[in-house]
Amino acid sequence: MMQDLNPPREILDPIEVASRDEITALQRERLSWTLHHAYENAPFYRARFDAAGVHPDDIRNLSDLAKLPFTTKQDLRDAYPFGMFAVPRDRIARIHASSGTTGKPTVVGYTQGDIDHWADLVARSIRASGGRAGDICHVAYGYGLFTGGLGAHYGAERLGCTVVPVSGGMTERQVTLITDFRPDIIMVTPSYMLSILDAFRAAGIDPRESSLKVGIFGAEPWTNSMRHEIEQAFDMHAVDIYGLSEVMGPGVANECVETKDGLHLWEDHFYPEIIDPETGDVLPDGELGELVFTTLTKEGLPIIRYRTRDLTRLLPGTARSMRRMEKVTGRSDDMIILRGVNVFPTQIEEQVLKCEGLAPHFQIELRTEARMDAMIIHAEAAESHASPEARAAQADTLAHHVKSVVGVSARIEVHDPAGVARSEGKAKRVIDARHRD
Repeated sequence: MMQDLNPPREILDPIEVASRDEITALQRERLSWTLHHAYENAPFYRARFDAAGVHPDDIRNLSDLAKLPFTTKQDLRDAYPFGMFAVPRDRIARIHASSGTTGKPTVVGYTQGDIDHWADLVARSIRASGGRAGDICHVAYGYGLFTGGLGAHYGAERLGCTVVPVSGGMTERQVTLITDFRPDIIMVTPSYMLSILDAFRAAGIDPRESSLKVGIFGAEPWTNSMRHEIEQAFDMHAVDIYGLSEVMGPGVANECVETKDGLHLWEDHFYPEIIDPETGDVLPDGELGELVFTTLTKEGLPIIRYRTRDLTRLLPGTARSMRRMEKVTGRSDDMIILRGVNVFPTQIEEQVLKCEGLAPHFQIELRTEARMDAMIIHAEAAESHASPEARAAQADTLAHHVKSVVGVSARIEVHDPAGVARSEGKAKRVIDARHRD
């Protein structure tokens, strides 16, 4: 049975249980500093503010932020490599960057103060997930320019954990180290956790007998159905962490293990907005839209109204005073439009996980057939349902679920067990091979 990991109230940071008035006052103070810092020290933002006819002194209330233009990923690419920095280069203590697989990478610089704040917030996130000083933390996020590994590592150390810096890959070795070192916490992408689960079963080891108490999963959208799958398989808590390198890295928001009802945003360091992805208009709390962030304490690379492309909604706080964001349902820029229907990979994942005879691995292939867009969902049979008859039945069941719930027709190909490519980091859910003539 999963352990009760509710934190005693006295170990929380005071700001986590502060009043909304206190949080708002702190945000106003820190926003004023950020806007002046960016305007005075980052030529990009001075030009943007001047073009919009707005000076930092004009932003007197948090709602006035809507007067300022957005910052996009393309802006960071255009400023490659160091054009967005707001401090001299010799004050930058560390540089991270995106993979750059779709263009120039986005480069982010951190002062030592930024790294200290980052470590504090990841430590807060791990504690909210149920982690405590003295726990062993197995970090299977990738290390290097990706922010996941080092972000998790420094935060776990700041909390007082013993860190096992495994990184991704070598899945069988992951199982060996979890079995031998007996960690309390694992930090990893949810899709790779499923690969680790497969490796446990392939080794004949009952994952429910592992030492793991909590898994902290992020870097890709995942569903409550996947949470249930992982929690049941390992008899542990599965908690969501959110972040992005342009804003900081992991630790921008985190679920609290006692409620698991959305991710509490650490609003003392980040100001969130929800906008209409089409018009850019700010939407009220509770409305679904695109998440936008303004950093409140970053020195090296302050970010003003950064469009994350992640779709969610803002909700009142529960376990903490700070507002929550719903689990990300998808991205406004990776949404599949298939014959006029908007489809997110998370919707397909929900239907795959409904089918008992399917393993929780899938990939979506988009093709052009007879001048029409077609969707092929590659799934794989569970070991107990691998006969041709069982696979055909599961294909029919999944096709029915996708049609009736998602609203699109899809061809289903159910492969042998382990027949769908595994991820050792972020899952590549969609292969778009459609003609673009």
